[in-house]
Amino acid sequence: MLQFASLALRRAGTLLFDDVSFTLHAGQKLGLTGANGCGKSSLFALIQGELAADAGEFVLPRDWVIAAVAQETPLGADPALEYVIDGDRELRAVQARLRDAEQVQDAAEIAACHERLQEIDGYQAEARAARLLDGLGFEPGEIRRPLREFSGGWIMRLKLARALMCRSDLLLLDEPTNHLDLDAVIWLEGWLQRYSGTLMLISHDRDFLDAVVERIAHVEQGGIQLYSGNYSAFERQRAERLAQQQAAYDKQQQSIAHMQRYIDRFRAKATKARQAQSRIKALERLQRIAPAHVDSPFSFEFRDSADLPAWLVKLDGVATGYGPGDVLAGVDLTLMPGERIGLLGLNGAGKSTCIKLLADELEPSAGRLERARALRIGYFAQHQVEQLDGDASPLLSLQRLAPELSERELRAYLGGFNFRGDKVLEATRVFSGGEKARLVLALLIWLRPNLLLLDEPTNHLDLEMRLALDRALQGYEGCVILVSHDRHLLNSVCDDFYLVDGGRVNPFREGLTGYPGWLARRKRDGATAPAAPTAPVDATALRRELKARRAELNRVERELTRLGDRRDALDAELGDAALYSDAQRDRLRELTAQRAETERDLQDCEARWLELGEAIEGLERGVVTPAR
Repeated sequence: MLQFASLALRRAGTLLFDDVSFTLHAGQKLGLTGANGCGKSSLFALIQGELAADAGEFVLPRDWVIAAVAQETPLGADPALEYVIDGDRELRAVQARLRDAEQVQDAAEIAACHERLQEIDGYQAEARAARLLDGLGFEPGEIRRPLREFSGGWIMRLKLARALMCRSDLLLLDEPTNHLDLDAVIWLEGWLQRYSGTLMLISHDRDFLDAVVERIAHVEQGGIQLYSGNYSAFERQRAERLAQQQAAYDKQQQSIAHMQRYIDRFRAKATKARQAQSRIKALERLQRIAPAHVDSPFSFEFRDSADLPAWLVKLDGVATGYGPGDVLAGVDLTLMPGERIGLLGLNGAGKSTCIKLLADELEPSAGRLERARALRIGYFAQHQVEQLDGDASPLLSLQRLAPELSERELRAYLGGFNFRGDKVLEATRVFSGGEKARLVLALLIWLRPNLLLLDEPTNHLDLEMRLALDRALQGYEGCVILVSHDRHLLNSVCDDFYLVDGGRVNPFREGLTGYPGWLARRKRDGATAPAAPTAPVDATALRRELKARRAELNRVERELTRLGDRRDALDAELGDAALYSDAQRDRLRELTAQRAETERDLQDCEARWLELGEAIEGLERGVVTPAR
């Protein structure tokens, strides 16, 4: 178990928490929550031995193996698969011992290494790593690419896979969903539910926390308070405690009253009844959790849009993409004020492409796209966060948009996004990712858009800011198009869902609750993200190629069975104690060499099996890939 007794911890001279005492038993799953900067990551650093306690003590079992996502990764020529396998440190240590023993022909050590490899499932390490990479969204053909060829977001996924590869007693995960899409989040959620070790998880994704953890440790006001149950249970328990603070609670009720006025205003209008019903559901949820967030530093709302035309954007048979190929084709869509649409789809299917098309960052290659004259677009995406003027302060950035307003008025507005005091004068280059995202949202909301395009807006935002954004969107009268891995935000904000799949954008009647089932069916059927629409291929050639690939796949499957049987037989022989006598030394050397050669052949065969499966899937979609 992990024991914290009268613990105090400082960082950079600041007291993060004091007199903290709690125990985490083996196998428990704990969610660590609290405002940004409260000390959550510092607690992880303490557990990993990177910080020392200023008072009290922390006790961790000596034999426990800790796994965490690495902070730095050398971007060399090592294949991604090997980098992930390196996460199993004992496996690599045993493999090194085996190589050394084979060099000096130490029969007893060789036998001990093979026995340990069998015990730790070392012979299946490559398959385990490949499954992790598949779950996190990597294509089969990518897993042997060198690290230096991957972008930052994919490197973060590789780091996560490496941490999961470790057969750990304690797993520390700090915002693991930040660089994942919804598909990978759902997969990771299932993996962590099956994880048998002790888990400490920092996350701002409430649905993810609800599904994974069984206790919450909330950091606030220099202490850590433990709550039993998942995140929703924590909110209820904390709400009961804080509801006694009536003055603060009344402040929260003002926000609820604002939403109720919207409902009362539009409930009787046929054109607005559906949106009003969605607000009623959101209000019910908000009323339950509101008291738990009375101390939120965020308070803002969308200003009324300058104009709300009858329609905003019309797409008729539109195609678009990058370079010579189209990612989307045949898109028919009309966006109206008040619509709230969530885009679902596999990684790479074209969700962000659709957003960029609507944002006028991509041109149609076919079809007709019309925009209303009064259209005002508010577009949030990660590249906008990165394009902030690093030399400008929040105050200067807003002054550029509203030079006619006084500094006092601008400061009041920025205060709703928790930019207060000297913070409004700091250069944005020193801001954290969450602070930059908040500033982009503040500037976007100021522009009073009637079409809001949000592509993963919650990355780096803490739970309080996510709740504030959710609350503000409830009163927004324009059209919202949302791509997010935060299911709570999707479920709370969106009335309709569209599926981006196979180059098309179509209504998804199953909704968000049905999306995991759709993903499971795709996985069961062996499907992957469809390729972009391409020109039709010769049907006869396609059928001929498909038949040849299937025949080769059958041969490879038979070879996999043969090699697996051969490996098992060699393992049985190597397990014979009599083999390790001096008289059997030559036979031992021969069997060891055969075992290593069989393992290499098996791995190559498995890689070819994955490649063929990917090629057959492409052929079944009508896309011929080059033969080997």
